[in-house]
Amino acid sequence: MKRWAGLFFVLFILVSGCVQASERPDGKPNGQDNNNQSQAANEQEEVQLTYFSRYPEMEKTNQRLIDAFEEKNPHIQIELKSYAPLSYWSKISAMAAAGSAPDVFDMNSDFVDEWASKGFLYNLQDFVDNDINKEDYFTSVFDAVRYPDKETGDMYAFPYAWVTTVLYYNKDMFDEAGLEYPTKEWTWDEFLHAAQTLTLDTNNDGRTDQYGFWLYGRYAHIEPWIYQNDGLILNNEKTEFAMDDNAREAVKFLTNLTAEHKVSPKPMEMQGTNQSDIFPLGTAAMWVDGSWNIENNRNIINGQFDWGISTVPRGNNWKEDVAYGWPDNIAIFNETDHPQEAWEFIKFMTGKERTVENYTGGQVPVFKEAAISDEWLEKDKLPDNKSIILEQGELVVRNSFTRNWAEWRGYGTAEGSGMNGEVDQILDGKKTFDEAMDSLEKYANEVLEQAYQN
Repeated sequence: MKRWAGLFFVLFILVSGCVQASERPDGKPNGQDNNNQSQAANEQEEVQLTYFSRYPEMEKTNQRLIDAFEEKNPHIQIELKSYAPLSYWSKISAMAAAGSAPDVFDMNSDFVDEWASKGFLYNLQDFVDNDINKEDYFTSVFDAVRYPDKETGDMYAFPYAWVTTVLYYNKDMFDEAGLEYPTKEWTWDEFLHAAQTLTLDTNNDGRTDQYGFWLYGRYAHIEPWIYQNDGLILNNEKTEFAMDDNAREAVKFLTNLTAEHKVSPKPMEMQGTNQSDIFPLGTAAMWVDGSWNIENNRNIINGQFDWGISTVPRGNNWKEDVAYGWPDNIAIFNETDHPQEAWEFIKFMTGKERTVENYTGGQVPVFKEAAISDEWLEKDKLPDNKSIILEQGELVVRNSFTRNWAEWRGYGTAEGSGMNGEVDQILDGKKTFDEAMDSLEKYANEVLEQAYQN
């Protein structure tokens, strides 16, 4: 009996030793974890990703970020290609249709619905749910990249920055006129009074030398006023152009600034001048447009006058402040072979590693820590109240993006047509308000009907 007991003891020791040496659940011997993990990291599959950017002016910035990413992820290599916006969309659209789009690419918010409906975009919702702490981001702008529903749909792109619209105003002109500066509580009546006071014929030759305001039909000039009047231009599903009474009232008020009150020039009178240069050149005292124009203002004004920003005035039917804006995004092509690695790259390009110097003057980092920093607020530069922009990011953020938005709105290659063109027709005195709105409704719904049939 003792002999058998001794034999069992020896077998136990041998078996135990085998288990400890080579039969762990992960199949690795004890004492080898650190070495093998290090070896595994070195032996990770090398992945090559292509990233298309539509901002050639940001090529150095993007490459700097890519270099930092590759240093942290040596098994992932990123090939960057930059194209100007017009050539970018024609090139990448053709590639997507042929099933050969880049792995990662810049994505406009207004194209998300169209591209997601065609199956070009990778659904990022699981990545976002698992990896993103929403407290760290301006999540109000996430809705712009959801599909098919903007409130409950999944995210098909991820923002790295966002923009909104503001009221730019010339402080020197306000001071000379003895006017108080615009406030967040400004009404249409207060705005109109200021615009009329600031419209001047300085040499009494019967021609206006200084306008109180500058307006034309582009989206950032019009939609903010509609939303600040509790108006809507689309049905709830965003499949039909259907301006409600509040929206029509807002557009009527705006077009009357030129047609009736003469406080804004006709667009045809400004031909030959970049629309974004009219305010910084001192031709108009006020202007509503995107926060992205801050850098252009600084460059052109160059200390010639003092200026600031405020929020868009509240309409007669105002209920709560609503911001008009959207994010700038990065997306993954649905047919990429490396979605996980592509997502790791997007996380890096949109998170804390993208520091303030990697944004232009009016772009707001979607990562809050960067946005609230002194470096982004730039209180030593004009405007000295950029915090107003951050406050708008905490509001309800609306936009009118749909499939084929650019066509019915009159944007990009469709500039001067659609809603943009019809509003300019009113401003130039070529159509009445009702004629232009009837024509717009018919055309926009033809575009949308075709877009949502496919």
